[in-house]
Parts: sequence; structure tokens; C-alpha cells
Amino acid sequence: MNFPMPTLRRAHGRLMLEDLSLADVAERFGTPTYVYSAEAMTSSYLAYSEALSEIDAVLCYAVKANANLAVLSLFARLGAGFDIVSGGELSRVLAAGGAADRVVFSGVGKQPEEIRQALDAGIRCFNIESAAELETISDIASAMGHTAAVAFRVNPDVDPKTHPYISTGLRSNKFGVAIDDAFDLYRRAKDLPALRVSGIACHIGSQLLDPAPVAEAADRVLSLVDRLADADIVLDHVDLGGGIGIRYRDEDPPTIGDFLAPLIARMRGRSETLFLEPGRSLVGNAGLLLTRVALLKQGEEKNFAVVDAAMNDLSRPALYDAYHRIEPVVAGDGEPRRYDVVGPICESGDFLARDRDLAIAAGDLLAVLSAGAYGMAMSSNYNSRPRAAEVLVRGRDSFLARQRESVADLMRGERPLPPD
Repeated sequence: MNFPMPTLRRAHGRLMLEDLSLADVAERFGTPTYVYSAEAMTSSYLAYSEALSEIDAVLCYAVKANANLAVLSLFARLGAGFDIVSGGELSRVLAAGGAADRVVFSGVGKQPEEIRQALDAGIRCFNIESAAELETISDIASAMGHTAAVAFRVNPDVDPKTHPYISTGLRSNKFGVAIDDAFDLYRRAKDLPALRVSGIACHIGSQLLDPAPVAEAADRVLSLVDRLADADIVLDHVDLGGGIGIRYRDEDPPTIGDFLAPLIARMRGRSETLFLEPGRSLVGNAGLLLTRVALLKQGEEKNFAVVDAAMNDLSRPALYDAYHRIEPVVAGDGEPRRYDVVGPICESGDFLARDRDLAIAAGDLLAVLSAGAYGMAMSSNYNSRPRAAEVLVRGRDSFLARQRESVADLMRGERPLPPD
């Protein structure tokens, strides 16, 4: 059976991730549990490294996709840099052994304390997203006696042809500065104290399946780079973001090498270092969510498989109407029936899948595939539900990367109203 996840297979009817039975993972760690494959993440990272080997490039893993310390430490050991969007993510990177001088700090709303934290840590670069932020970073760096390396994230107004919620490079999006305004902003940055103009950044969206929009954005960015050089503003790196898509259902994404080929062709022979910020393509098909069927319910118009995972555990289906393939962990031999796979949360939008043909019974285990990116990272405690455990698989071994939350964990820091 052809799974979108490269290290997932069936053996004697049982789902295996690498060489470990997912039924054994559920027995040891319970459900719901996120399970990640170290081999799949390593293979994806090495595919990037191989594709980029002929040019000067830095691969900065987008921490927002999956911020578990075990995941971050795996990439740190492989030599990755990191793309962060908060002080909390910076703290995670450093705790996982990541190098601060290989960190780029993106995001439209960096807070003063986060800027100070990043300057103290010695990050590689701030990706600036507004004129106001430029002035703020200059003021803070001056007060601290630091020099901040900066790049502007420019908005090239290129349609990435993806879901509108994950499109980030159009005029109507909140991210970046208009490319037509960038030249004057770079001249302003050059004149401000405590700043070193270092690079330029661009990211047009996520789950991209066609390299053409990224190549178009690169052409617009590199044209600006050359114009800046003519004005004696020489940049040392060009950050073209991430966004390479993966297969969830029937998508046919290009290989990493094929997707990057147009960018590599444009950077070949140039003096600037290419920075990339992949996230989903490194971890998305390295992870899945294990859940157990609590009961089967026959409604007037639909059948429901009620499971112990919910929209608080995996919000993408409710948020984007995103598709995640669902597989029984142990193949059933009964007749399939059509189900909506739903959780116990008190919302009609609490579903993991709709209209799936499954041969299942109460108590069966299900694997929600392609959940390594934006799964646990976007989870919540809605309905006072503790968040899932996270497990990393390496061959036949499993490692508890995050223990399951308890209700006591949820209430820690809260206080009831004192007596009158």
C-alpha cells in the first residue's frame, strides 16, 4: 500500500513506523499520541542538503511547524539553522542545542523583550516586516550597545496558488513590506545606528506544489538586490523562505531537488548566500496522530466514529477543511462503512475526517497520517483537554519526547476566587 509517509508500512496487517508497531506504541504510551519518525525527518533534511550542495546555502528549519525539543535537537545535530517567530521559539532552539548565529527571527509583531532576548543571544538576522519595526530594533540595539543584523521581508505580490489562510505574499497579506517601498527602507536602514544591513527575505506561502511562483518571486527579489548593490547597499544573503508542499491525499508535489532547481539556477554564480526556511516538507510526513475509537454512533443521515482525539489535538481539518488520510492500525476484516471521524469536543466543527470508508469497531486504533507539521504545534486545551503525548521513533526504539499533560498541568498557575 502506497502511504504518503515514507517510513510507514504494513506488516502482517499491522501498521509499522520504521520498525516499530504502532499498536505497541499505543499500548506503551496511550492515546491520543503524536508519533514521529527520526528516519523520515533525517532523509528529508539530507535531500535538501544534497540539492543545495553546489551553492552556498543555509537551511533554517521553520520551528512553528513542530517545536518539540526532540525534533529541534535532531535538526540541530544535522547542522540546521532555525527560522523563529517568537522569543519562546528562540528559547526552545537554544535548549535543543541549536546555534544562535544560525537563527533568523521573522514575524510581524516582535515584542521589545523578544528583540532584547535575540540580541543577547546573538542571532544571525532579524527579518524586518515594517518601517516601525526597523526604528524599534535600531533603538533597542543602540540602548544595549549591540549591532543588529537586519533584512527586510519584502512582499512581491505573487500568487502562490495555495489555501488563502496560508498565502503570505499578496498585497492584501499582513506580512512584509511592499517591494516597491523596500529600496527607500534599505536606504533608511543604512543610515540608522546599531544596524547592519545584511540580507533580504521573502516567503509567499505554504503547501506550494508548483515552483513557478517561487521562481517569479525570486526574480523580483534578485532584481531589487542588484538595484541595491548599484546604490552601494550590498547584501550578503537572500532568504527565499520555505513552503514546499507535501502529499496528504492525491497531491503530486515535485521532489525537493526539482522544486529547488529554478532557485539554484538563479543563485548559481552570485555572491549572496541562499537561506531557505522549510518546515512542513521536513516534518509533515514524518508524523502521525494515534487515536482510539471510543464508540460508533449511527445518526439519521451519517455514521460517526467517535475517537479520543479531537480538534484541540489536530485543528487543521476544522480550520482549513484539510484532508488527513486515516488508517486502522490493525487492518479489519469486516465490511467497511462510511463514517465521519469526530472527537468529543462540544463543537459541530470537531472532526478529523468526513465520509471515510472504514472497517472498524469500538476500541480499534486509528492512525491520522501526515500530521507531523502544524499538528501538536497548533493544539490547544479547549474543553480543558490535556494535550497529547509525543513520541519519537528510531528504528525499533521509541522515546517519550513529551509526556501527556494532566488536568493538574492545565490548572497550574490559576487561582480560585478568594473568600469574601
